[in-house]
Parts: sequence; C-alpha cells; structure tokens
Amino acid sequence: METLSLADGAVLRPARPGDVGGILDCVRGLARYEREPDAVRTTIDDLHAALFGPAPAVFAHVVERDGEIVGIAVWFLNYSTWTGRHGIYLEDLFVREDQRGRGYGRALVTGGFPLSWTVLTMQHEVFVRQILPRTRQA
Repeated sequence: METLSLADGAVLRPARPGDVGGILDCVRGLARYEREPDAVRTTIDDLHAALFGPAPAVFAHVVERDGEIVGIAVWFLNYSTWTGRHGIYLEDLFVREDQRGRGYGRALVTGGFPLSWTVLTMQHEVFVRQILPRTRQA
C-alpha cells in the first residue's frame, strides 16, 4: 500500500523517517489514555532505529491530516508454526482523541482492504464478544 485517501483530506500511508516525532507523540497519547503516562521509555532515536534502521523488524502506518500525524498503527510480523504462515502483530493502534469518529482507526486496522482474523479456539468467544465489536466501531 502506498497511500490511501481518507475523509477530510487525510491520508493513510507507510511511516517515513520524518514521522517519528509524530509517532512518538501518539505513543505517548496512548500511554496517557491507558493511564500509564510515565511508562513510555522509547525515544525518537529508538523509534527511528527500529523503524528505519538497516534491518527493521517493526513497521508503522500513519494517518496524516493537515501535515500532522493524527493516528498510528505500529506492527511487526509474527509466524505461526501451525499454519506455516506469517501474520501481523498489532502492537499499537491510536488515533488522537480530537480526530476520532472519522474512520481513521478502521483504516489503520484494515489498510482499506478486507481483514481476516485468526484466533485460537479457546480465545474465540472473548474475541468475538469483546474485541471484534470494538474494531468495527473504529
């Protein structure tokens, strides 16, 4: 995915090196939302190295609106030994409070494409009742 146009002139796109400050602001916003404002130890240099170093193992997509990063999805690849396939582990999903309700969270989760979930049988009921409805309301 290169760039996807969203409502209000916003765009969803892969993160770029110049986005790291905005990504960190969103990470800190997520920490405040989770009532853990002092838990973030990551620095701009840490994020830059992780996302854009010689062998990145973590990736990010951002929603940019009016030149500002207003939402993030930070993720990395995982691997299922049972299926023999890679998947994505979504580490952080955050949209600034003043930007919510515009569909940005849904766009970050789906990338504008249909999404399928894989959940262990034991966790299926909890996922369907608690987690999936929240993603549908993005």
